[in-house]
Amino acid sequence: MSTFPPVSDQLAILRRGLEKIVPEEEFAQKLEKSRATGKPLRVKYGIDPTGIDVHLGHTVPLRKIRQFQELGHQAVIIIGNYTALVGDPSGRDQTRARLTQEQVEKNAVDYLTQVGKVVDLSKAEVVRNGDWFAPMSFTDVLELTSKVTVAQLLTRDDFAKRYATGQAIFLHECLYPIMQAWDSVEVRADIELGGTEQLYSFMLARDLQLDQKLPQQIGLMTPILVGTDGTRRMGKSLGNYIGIAESPYDMMKKFMQLPDAVMRMYYELLTDLPLDQVEALLAGHPKEAKLTLGKTVIAEYHGLAGGEDAAARWQKEIGEGTLPTNLPEKVLSKTLLTPEGTVQAALLLKELGLRESTSKAMEAIAQGGAFFIDLAGTRIPIADRKQFVTIQSGMIVGIGKKAVVKVVLE
Repeated sequence: MSTFPPVSDQLAILRRGLEKIVPEEEFAQKLEKSRATGKPLRVKYGIDPTGIDVHLGHTVPLRKIRQFQELGHQAVIIIGNYTALVGDPSGRDQTRARLTQEQVEKNAVDYLTQVGKVVDLSKAEVVRNGDWFAPMSFTDVLELTSKVTVAQLLTRDDFAKRYATGQAIFLHECLYPIMQAWDSVEVRADIELGGTEQLYSFMLARDLQLDQKLPQQIGLMTPILVGTDGTRRMGKSLGNYIGIAESPYDMMKKFMQLPDAVMRMYYELLTDLPLDQVEALLAGHPKEAKLTLGKTVIAEYHGLAGGEDAAARWQKEIGEGTLPTNLPEKVLSKTLLTPEGTVQAALLLKELGLRESTSKAMEAIAQGGAFFIDLAGTRIPIADRKQFVTIQSGMIVGIGKKAVVKVVLE
């Protein structure tokens, strides 16, 4: 008798939060065959250790791997110590800087430590693709590259855009998707997880597996998690990320600053809460929905107590000073913002109509009555007329208790 749950149950779990399955019709067949034979599917996920800070955006495919593990399948984590020497060109409009082998190895150790907070590494296969690429002779490389045409490579969106605009495409970059695809041959992958930008490599892997007379893998593509700004993909360089190694309280403060519109995505991709429960939470007060979201996600990386303590501390230090309601709204033109999204304090007070001139605004600042409240509810004094204030639509700016407005950015 099979130890795997019914395929319908597996599909209900695994389809959640997926953007695309390629090819869709073969996914259930793979699961059916696995259950019939009692043989776990081999689920591949490749990580190039080019940095060391794992954030919630990285955990989206990692959580999917853990779901496969919990259903009885085999996780195969590939540390791309050789692909990292090339650099993934996906989504890039220019060549990536190349790392040294020493940098890659140092990063790999840190990556695994953090990945182990999501995936059960004790039950996973962890391999380095240098194990098969390092011994290759030049003849072996020629044999591998002979299986892919230049025309095929130029169908990649990133390469096609660079070619059309005259941006350089270096030959070593063309090896990257071939190497990634060959990884699937080496580990005999049944499933590969990644983002939608990896579609070309996923399909190339199927071609190479067919050439080697192996069963072809299925590509499961997860959405790209937007950052705390609610618009751009989560990334450390953009300053809109929540790192899983951050303290519970720091994570909670960032959760409480999330735009309401992204909460559904965060719940679906970062928690296992039933979707009907999610809908009920989202139908309630946004503050409570964000607190529950924060507690649930933080608990995965810092335990239940970590999530509860962070929520209690936020309520005590920030939440009790909730934003005033029914404030007059004042429109602030985006043309006044610096490229960093800021406005000088005195100019801000004048443009919002809190004082009739910048000189009067400077006086108010000098007297210590000016302040702003960010979207997390934190009240911050404006202590210097030269201070620059980061503007967010919905924030509150005021002088004293009577001259207080809500900013509408247009």
